[in-house]
Amino acid sequence: MMNGQGNIEFSHKPVMLDEVIEVLDIKPGGIYVDGTAGGAGHSSAIAERLTTGRLIALDRDSDAVKVASGRLSRFGDRATVIHSNFADFASVLDDMGIEKIDGILLDLGVSSYQLDNAERGFSYVADAPLDMRMDRTSELDAARVVNGYDRDDIVRILRDYGEEKYASRIADRICIEREERPIKTTGELVEIIRAALPDGGRSQNHHPAMRTFQAIRIEVNGELEIIPKTIKCACDRLKTGGVAAIITFHSLEDRLVKETYAELAQGCICPRDFPVCVCGRKPRVELVSRKPIVPGNEELKRNFRSHSAKLRAFRKLAE
Repeated sequence: MMNGQGNIEFSHKPVMLDEVIEVLDIKPGGIYVDGTAGGAGHSSAIAERLTTGRLIALDRDSDAVKVASGRLSRFGDRATVIHSNFADFASVLDDMGIEKIDGILLDLGVSSYQLDNAERGFSYVADAPLDMRMDRTSELDAARVVNGYDRDDIVRILRDYGEEKYASRIADRICIEREERPIKTTGELVEIIRAALPDGGRSQNHHPAMRTFQAIRIEVNGELEIIPKTIKCACDRLKTGGVAAIITFHSLEDRLVKETYAELAQGCICPRDFPVCVCGRKPRVELVSRKPIVPGNEELKRNFRSHSAKLRAFRKLAE
């Protein structure tokens, strides 16, 4: 979204800001990575608490990089903004000569700017070109998925990434419509989805296109496949006592985070009937809390997009 002067208006309400800062337990001289800088809400709060420390803020969205760079410029050398996917944060650290860090934050939600900026194609309530790329230099966009993937792959994506009950019906309708002409806009796709659903098959609580749009967005951006790898890499790069904090917004992300955390926190894996441990496996992390941290009532009132957010964190144990 642009303002009257042609500048990017990147409105961003950082979700669970107080909870994130408390969990990260920021050291003034520590090194921190915000892998999803967005509008720099979390990044600014981290940088404000540093003195001799350093913040490395990453984002795969070039618009976010521009905005975050401007908003973090007041911190000088304390904050560095880089255009990069958070999955590549270890390479960024290597290039900067940084071996270990004190904390890392990932906010896996789509930013308010991306949702509100119709031309980005993330929203099912505004007609726009089928895009949905977080990194607009990427070749794969939503139009390629919708018009180029075969029927079975579309069914798989809608079922696995969107948990869409009517995945087969929607995929069939997409294939019929694209035989006539390419599907080019989000509005066209929404109407196809509506037509595919049976009478009584529309939820009163959710937009009929919500699950399909989520699924296609996840496929376009490879959102799920990079989560476990990044978490394990974060564990490797954290100092003893360092914290990894991740905010998720839907069950698929949260399940992956929960399962990967549990794997890192697990100790002995010997069969229960073994009298002594022979595997020698030790937990690598401890969970900050057993259950996810969720927004408080006040935040839920002022920021409706926080309603599905969950924060999970772990602390690195000594090697």
